[in-house]
This record gives sequence, structure tokens and C-alpha cells, in this order.
Amino acid sequence: MFSMGFNQSGAFVRVLLAMFAVASALYISWPALRWRFSANLATCGPCVCHCPPPLSLETIAPGLINLSIPDCGRSDPELHKEMKKEFLELLKEELHLREVVVVESNKHTNLTVVEAQRLASQYQKEAEKCNAATETCEEARERAEELLRKERKITSVWEKRARELNWQGE
Repeated sequence: MFSMGFNQSGAFVRVLLAMFAVASALYISWPALRWRFSANLATCGPCVCHCPPPLSLETIAPGLINLSIPDCGRSDPELHKEMKKEFLELLKEELHLREVVVVESNKHTNLTVVEAQRLASQYQKEAEKCNAATETCEEARERAEELLRKERKITSVWEKRARELNWQGE
């Protein structure tokens, strides 16, 4: 009996969910469907609008269409001269300026390289001095070791003679 009630309530829930899905779909799509069907059934006449014509750029700012203002640069002779230059002249000036920048950059690079070479030479001289001092110290150490060996031999000989003469030591 319990299993039969569960199957009936499950079917009931499914039917309710299906009805809810259909109702939701109709609710969401109803405005579009209504507009489509009403457009086919009834046609309305042309709309009558009394809107002013849209403003054009020429009416808002005359002279801005060609992006130049007629008086631009006339009061400043240098600016007027600059504005009259041809494209080729401007291109030549640009190339000249780039050449100047390259020359200055090369000068700076050359100075940097020369300074680096000078410092490398200085460090090389310091390293050579250090190596020479190390060699001198090494030679002095070797001489000192040789003298110490000779001194130990002499000491050993004298100590042996002293023992032969019955010296007890300290």
C-alpha cells in the first residue's frame, strides 16, 4: 500500500512540474507571440512624427569637417610656416631627428665602452699586482720552511751532541 501511494504521488509531482514548465514557457514567450500575431492581423498606418532633423557636424562647428580652421597659425609666423610644409619636408626632418638621436646614442655607447675598457684594464693591473704579491709571499714561505728544516736539523745535531755529553734537558 505504501509503494502504491509513492508511485501515485511521484506521478502527480511529475504532472505538476510539466504544467509549471509549460506555464513558465508561455509566460516568458507570450509578449513576442502576441506581437507577432497582432502584427499579422492588424496593420497600422504610417507613423507621423514631427521631429526636427538631426544636427550635422557642419551646423554644430562649421570648418571642422576638414579638421582645419582657416585662421589656424596665421598670427604666429613660425606655426604658419610649419603648417605649410610638405609631407616630404616633414619626413626629411623626422629622418634628420632620428639620425641625431642615433648619433647621440652611439656617442653615449662609445663612451660607456671606453669607460668599461678602462676599468677592466685597471682591474687587470690590480689583479697582476695581487698575483705578484701572492707569488712573493709564497716564495718567502717556501724559504722560511727550508730555513726551518735546516734549523731543526742543526738543533737535532746539537741536541744529540748534548745528550752524548750527558745533558738531561729540561
